[in-house]
Amino acid sequence: MAKARVRVQEAASFRIDDIYRYTRDRWGVKQADRYLTGLFAAFDGIAARTTPSRPIPAEFAIDGYFFRYERHFVYWRQLANGDIGIVTILHERMHQIERFRTDFGL
Repeated sequence: MAKARVRVQEAASFRIDDIYRYTRDRWGVKQADRYLTGLFAAFDGIAARTTPSRPIPAEFAIDGYFFRYERHFVYWRQLANGDIGIVTILHERMHQIERFRTDFGL
């Protein structure tokens, strides 16, 4: 069986760009690179089952999972072909319900 591939979806891609820019501007390129390298390692850990994730609460009626990476929550789901789709990444201070619904297309 082939290992699932991680696919960063559009909303998550925009958030990754924002995270990088913010971290770079606030703490420098080295820190921004370190943060994103760790974030992508956590994505790879989903497929390897080394990144612990929890199901999205049932009240959202969405089949998906989330985990915390440092100051961010990463929301993902299994795609129809078995790959992993990174749906969105939200900072712990963001109003998660509203952004979550938008990024999942609700």
